Amino acid sequence: MDTGLKDRRILVTGATGGIGAATVRMLVGEGARVIAAGRDEGKLADLADKTGCETRSFDLTSETSVEQALSDLELYGVVNCGGWGGEIATPMDTDTAVFDKVIDINARGTLLVTKYASRGMVKAGKGGSIVNVSSQASLVGLSGHISYASSKGAVDAMTRVSALELGPHGIRVNAVNPTVVMTPMSEWYWGREDIGGPFLATMPLRRWATEEDCAAPIVFLLSDASAMISGVCLPVDGGFTAV
Repeated sequence: MDTGLKDRRILVTGATGGIGAATVRMLVGEGARVIAAGRDEGKLADLADKTGCETRSFDLTSETSVEQALSDLELYGVVNCGGWGGEIATPMDTDTAVFDKVIDINARGTLLVTKYASRGMVKAGKGGSIVNVSSQASLVGLSGHISYASSKGAVDAMTRVSALELGPHGIRVNAVNPTVVMTPMSEWYWGREDIGGPFLATMPLRRWATEEDCAAPIVFLLSDASAMISGVCLPVDGGFTAV
């Protein structure tokens, strides 16, 4: 299937993380002109060496930084993958400073990138596609995820409103809502038998997601194959939120 992504310029934030890097690799494989963005310039340089992508480094929490990084770009697509997990805490004992930081990075950061990237997309008049990386935590209640779930719930709401506002310009906006990807960062919690065991027992597919499992739907939503899909929050969760 021809995705129609060849030579189209696509920005991927959070590109040094697992899902972000997998998305960059997959898009480069489709012939897209990928700009990988993040704050770790060393990891960005390594990704560029391996894939041939362009890179930009900016701070998702700084409107000035985002504006300066994106104001001169003419993009077809955007993947808002930059984010932070925060803490595992209940509403009774959550650290509000952590809550504020999670909202700042995950929700406000997504808004800032959409704000400045979409301006150039609208001006170019060629349409395009934006994909926000949300989470299954925004769709169902997960213990200990009060801050993270709140931030991703905001991302889902932004997805729907942005689809409404940008649709007349031919710009589609969707989200993917992945389940757990078992990385070293997540293993400390989800790798516990008392946590991960019951979770997997509930999931119909009975396995953790891979970075590629999450990247492929992102590429699909960027592509011409999804030309009539907008405003959707797509679970990529092995059926977990369906049961």
